[in-house]
Amino acid sequence: MSAAVAGPDGKLRCPWATSAPDYLDYHDEEWGRPIRARGAVADRVMYERMTLEAFQSGLSWLTILRKRPAFRSAFADFDLETVACYGDSDVTRLLGDAGIVRNRAKIEAAIANARAALALPDGLNKHIRTFTPASATKAPIALGDVPAQTPESVALAKDLRKRGFRFVGPTTLYALMQATGIVNDHLVDCWRRNTSD
Repeated sequence: MSAAVAGPDGKLRCPWATSAPDYLDYHDEEWGRPIRARGAVADRVMYERMTLEAFQSGLSWLTILRKRPAFRSAFADFDLETVACYGDSDVTRLLGDAGIVRNRAKIEAAIANARAALALPDGLNKHIRTFTPASATKAPIALGDVPAQTPESVALAKDLRKRGFRFVGPTTLYALMQATGIVNDHLVDCWRRNTSD
């Protein structure tokens, strides 16, 4: 079980954050922080995060982080309306884009998910946030204390699949909840645990 470790600046962090500079920046600047935008912008940000989590399935998160600019370019900066209009020629284009993960099922899922997100009456971000756990859990002391999925992520996966979303399993969705601050899984000693800026 890995507890918080000191980073290059001496601050204690979740241990995964110290293995590469990309992880360090992601951990400090983004992971576990709520989406502050509203409306369509919040939906775009949530859709980006959901899409990247789905593409990460079976791969290293570091790979996805390093390919993120290419993903943004390939998926029109994750604009839901634009991606929802993608057709067969776009799938072919994306399969030829070496800058992203070229997996047909995941590419087609990203397009289907944009369409399904647009059909949500209150938007993607608000809908996902309705699955926020009713009460906060005890702060994890070590990585072994962090679950891979929760009853809320299982319920969210079931709900989204019923609405036509793909590549939205409970583990992927729990990772999305962690990444977007719906749950706070920074370790108890991590400097980011109780900061809001």
